[in-house]
Amino acid sequence: MTLLAHGCPLQAIVVAFGLDERTIADWQGKAGGHGGEIQDKVVCNGQVELGQVQADELSVKVQGGRVWIATAMSVFARLFLWGEVAPQRDSHLIERLMSQVWAAAGGVVQPVLFAIDGLAAYPKAILKFFYTKGHTGKPGRPRHVPWPDLHIVQVVKHYSGRKLRSIERRVVHGCRERVDELIALSQTWIGLINTAYIERLNATFRALLPSLARWTRHLARLPERLRRELFWCEAVYNFCTVHSSLGATPTMAAGLTDHVWSVRELLLFKLPKRPLHAVL
Repeated sequence: MTLLAHGCPLQAIVVAFGLDERTIADWQGKAGGHGGEIQDKVVCNGQVELGQVQADELSVKVQGGRVWIATAMSVFARLFLWGEVAPQRDSHLIERLMSQVWAAAGGVVQPVLFAIDGLAAYPKAILKFFYTKGHTGKPGRPRHVPWPDLHIVQVVKHYSGRKLRSIERRVVHGCRERVDELIALSQTWIGLINTAYIERLNATFRALLPSLARWTRHLARLPERLRRELFWCEAVYNFCTVHSSLGATPTMAAGLTDHVWSVRELLLFKLPKRPLHAVL
């Protein structure tokens, strides 16, 4: 399972260990489901200080066509927040992603900066979840008021064929001065509005998962299997991998765990019934 999380092709493990390919695939599927459950119950459990959130999408080949993976991360802790898989790159995909990002914050109003690409579905989905109810005392449904320190920026890349022509950076919600402050607080270097961290994380996942490589013969057969492969990889990334710039794992940097987990510990972890922050 450690080899699978670090990019070793399944066929190589079959040859090296003399195991049946179906057995390894079954283990990976179970581990991915377990990793997704831990991600949901530990990371998306209302304990994360979001800071700057970056989100992006991956186009992935599967047998019979293509699917899209939307991912989001908290920049300060380099914490992978969530990933969603869908056949279309549309508002439904982005809304499912943002609902889990909102769950990671527990709906607690806090300063947050979203750095996204030019997909129009993002601002609408963010404002759909990150709001408070504006009660006026009058009859009727209270209006939705965006969080007071919520900011959304977009990085739009313009291409001529395959050649990058220009990059447009714009603030679509919030204050530019505050955007610069949140960037400075969440990054190790002060720079322009960017989505570099999520792009780098997605590039890491492409390197670790053979089915995500741009040119590969190891195509995922089903979107659900692809989702389980992704969640096993990100679980090892979040809980077991020390980030060089942090000197800790992402979950340690986010205050969710207090030590580097081994892969065995991750596989054997049982979700307790009492609040997770009391035991981690």
